[in-house]
Amino acid sequence: MAMETRYIITNPGSASRKYAFYENDERLISCHMEREDGKYIATVAVHGKEYILPVSDESYQESESFFLSLLKKEGLIEEKKEVGIVVFRIVAPGTYFSKTKKIDDEYLKKLKDYEENVPLHISDIRNEIKTFSRILPHSVLLGVSDSAFHASLPEYAKLYAIPKSMSESGIYKYGYHGISLSFVSKRMGGVFGNVPKKSIICHLGSGASVTALKDGKSIDTSMGFTPLQGLIMATRSGDIDPGAVFEIMREQKKPFYEIETLLNKQSGLLGISGSSSDIRELLKEEEKGDARAALAMKMYVYRVKKYIGSYIAALQGIDALIFTATVGERSFIVRERICEGLDSLGIALDTKKNRAVTKNEERIESFSSLVPVAVISTDEVDEMAREAREFLKL
Repeated sequence: MAMETRYIITNPGSASRKYAFYENDERLISCHMEREDGKYIATVAVHGKEYILPVSDESYQESESFFLSLLKKEGLIEEKKEVGIVVFRIVAPGTYFSKTKKIDDEYLKKLKDYEENVPLHISDIRNEIKTFSRILPHSVLLGVSDSAFHASLPEYAKLYAIPKSMSESGIYKYGYHGISLSFVSKRMGGVFGNVPKKSIICHLGSGASVTALKDGKSIDTSMGFTPLQGLIMATRSGDIDPGAVFEIMREQKKPFYEIETLLNKQSGLLGISGSSSDIRELLKEEEKGDARAALAMKMYVYRVKKYIGSYIAALQGIDALIFTATVGERSFIVRERICEGLDSLGIALDTKKNRAVTKNEERIESFSSLVPVAVISTDEVDEMAREAREFLKL
């Protein structure tokens, strides 16, 4: 088998790391590394089976080598040079990153220039690229855009109310989670019988967004120039009055880079609760009577509801509501709270169906609901593999 048809997909998120190894269009192994109950674990799917491995802090920090060792251990490669391509998810603003491209010196320079804008993702992906360049120097490196799906945004939705010259220089809404949205939108026809004319997808993970789609294409999305805009997230503030940011800078005399860290890494659910950025932990603390955890959950759910309502107005109706990503797929409590009180908009859940979700694609609306509601598991890795094959004509 030619080495160019054997490739690694790597997707380091803000709170997890995902890897997969493909031969042509067949996924041979996947590895999802995340923190659970205070420890790192790796969920591995290979040879038709799935198992969980404990992962040390050191192995998590050197996850690239950990995954390559896993490939050897499972007999999928004998030597590193058998990996011909490494594909990366690129979360970065700017038209340069709005399409899939091969990663070269110019690409790396552009990433470095934008690192200040998306610190949670670009610093991680730059480190990932450097590491794979070092341990797989023969491999072709490919960057798949996480914003390309939002190229369909109309001008009135993507522009900010700033001077025209600034918009023309590239300061406008790019939107993110595009790889996930692309995968989920392709699955909608099978779930609902056709592609809904007006749909809303709630991608709820550590990073979170809500997107309005017309005929399967993005017409508005909650994330903006960077992934900081929009919903309250694990550690990101989401929407905030710029004037409040200026006041924080004046009052606390904090430099720009500290404010950036504050809004990206110390805010969101973590900032509100003062204890955790993990919804599972917050729900446990809420049960124990922790008022700050309860407030964090209330604010989180409220912000999602607001975006759903505003996008129903923008779409002039809704034909389908979809939940995806880690929280959207796994937490029936969060789905329940978001949909509670949306009866006036035609949205109502079946409690039993919602709590019993076990498959990748399930309808969960009640018999009386005017709007179909579904959980559709996203697969960014598979969508990246498809995009890579299409780009490289594999």
